[in-house]
Amino acid sequence: MMSRDDYSDILHMEHPTSKKHPRMSASDRAAQFSPFAALKGYDEEIDETARFTRERIILDEERKAEINEKLLRLKAGEREHVRVRVTYFVPDPKKAGGEYVTEEGELRRVDASRKLLALYEEEIPFEEILFLEILN
Repeated sequence: MMSRDDYSDILHMEHPTSKKHPRMSASDRAAQFSPFAALKGYDEEIDETARFTRERIILDEERKAEINEKLLRLKAGEREHVRVRVTYFVPDPKKAGGEYVTEEGELRRVDASRKLLALYEEEIPFEEILFLEILN
């Protein structure tokens, strides 16, 4: 006698297919349920929390004076094709901290009124500068 859980009579039958509607792909079927994700944005939040930022280094008076002297020399002797290397802090827009970036490039100007060191590629606030090197 055949039990109710034995489907041997239908196991090898052909899968029924609609004559009106084409078969839906697996990705389209999965997409039907994506709007119902219980924790929408959770993965992005985890990624953001795991993202590393550095604390801003507080400069001592000696380092501030050294940077200020170099800025004054650059301002006083502004000429074309002066190359500098500057390491500065970029605050993170989403959380505490940020990152230190080093740029090397041609000086456009030292803007004392706006307190900016302007390279052709970047404008850097004086208070964010960690190191400043005049290359030529």
